[in-house]
Amino acid sequence: MAEPFLPVSTARQARLHELVPGGAHTYARGSDQYPDGMAPVLTHGAGARVWDVDGREYVEYGMGLRSVTLGHAYAPVVDAVTAALARGNSFSRPSEIELTAAERFLELVPTADMVKFAKNGSDTTTAAVRLARAATGRHKIAISDQPFFSVDDWFIGTTAMAAGTDELARPLTVRFAYNDLDSLERALAGDDVACVFLEAATGSAEPDPGFLEGVRAACDRHGTLMVLDEMITGFRWSAHGAQHVYGVTPDLSCWGKAMGNGFAVSALAGRRDVMELGGLNTDADRVFLLSTTHGPETSGLAAFLAVADAYTSGDPVGLMERAGRDLAEGVRAAADAAGVGEHVTVSGRPSCLVFGTRDPEGRPSQAWRTLFLQELLRRGVLGQSFVTSAAHTEADVAQTVDAVAQACEVYRRALDTGSVEGFLVGRPVAPAVRRTAAPRRL
Repeated sequence: MAEPFLPVSTARQARLHELVPGGAHTYARGSDQYPDGMAPVLTHGAGARVWDVDGREYVEYGMGLRSVTLGHAYAPVVDAVTAALARGNSFSRPSEIELTAAERFLELVPTADMVKFAKNGSDTTTAAVRLARAATGRHKIAISDQPFFSVDDWFIGTTAMAAGTDELARPLTVRFAYNDLDSLERALAGDDVACVFLEAATGSAEPDPGFLEGVRAACDRHGTLMVLDEMITGFRWSAHGAQHVYGVTPDLSCWGKAMGNGFAVSALAGRRDVMELGGLNTDADRVFLLSTTHGPETSGLAAFLAVADAYTSGDPVGLMERAGRDLAEGVRAAADAAGVGEHVTVSGRPSCLVFGTRDPEGRPSQAWRTLFLQELLRRGVLGQSFVTSAAHTEADVAQTVDAVAQACEVYRRALDTGSVEGFLVGRPVAPAVRRTAAPRRL
């Protein structure tokens, strides 16, 4: 392989691999998701831009795996967290900010009666599963065929990365197809499913008319709880979540990511009678719901309150959607101008765009995706997607469209030869969740 494009980052990444399994603390952040020698190790960010240890500056997309909607180092959030830390971060009893945050959250999400805070999404989704099983006396879980719900066995055991999970538990999780009510009915046919788990929408898929209403009705008919995963859609579709946008009321919903603009805070919310199974106002056997040392840290809750203020006083969703629309229009025009419009595509909700890369036969391709990423990185654009934030400016979008135009010229030349050979440096990227380290084994 040629000398790395980012020599300092590459050396730091090698050291990370010696100390941290996978070289990153989230698989989606791994170096195997980027071209060889081009995975930047970052030092800081501001707004929609980040800088790496090699001194290079990038317009960033993806924004902390979709958790940063207001921009990196957004001053009101930083100030709120700083003020909270100065008064102490963790105590042996509830702090007043826990009450304030709970009241504010339930004002934003009026479909829920109670809320419990945690630090990450998997804790809340697994707590929802536990509640549903206790409430229904059933053990099966029906999950939509969407990318990710939890690091815990009930979900990861169903993926290609199932090593180490409980084999006996795997049959308890069944899948149904999004936007396919018939497949959901088949999953629920035995009346033995505790809950149906799904995202109301994704960046690449909107609910068909009547689909979410049909899920709600099917859950009611079969005595099953409906759980919405709002990790991505919450504060990106709306401050009130996708449930507000599409007019559906779940029994439970799980929140995180943009709720704290990158600070660690998540939430499980839902119906009082279900949530109280983990409380003291019940005669049933108690559910060990969420009991985390760091869940009620004042820093995370202060971040959430500052985010809530930003959404109440301004229109972050409108800003990120405007940037996304302008970006999508510019990318499509640049791809068409280079003659690769059928091979380099952009799709999805304006605030949650994804790009597609196709080989000469029109098939989705990791190798061609890697070529596109490589050329964007060379030109100061970092992102596995085109997910925007409210901090993306017209200048950021213009720089990105210019980078895409240049990348598409390279893509065109590669298409003309029928191969990425001679254009791509190093190995193609690989799916983050896969059975083996190959094809990106160290």
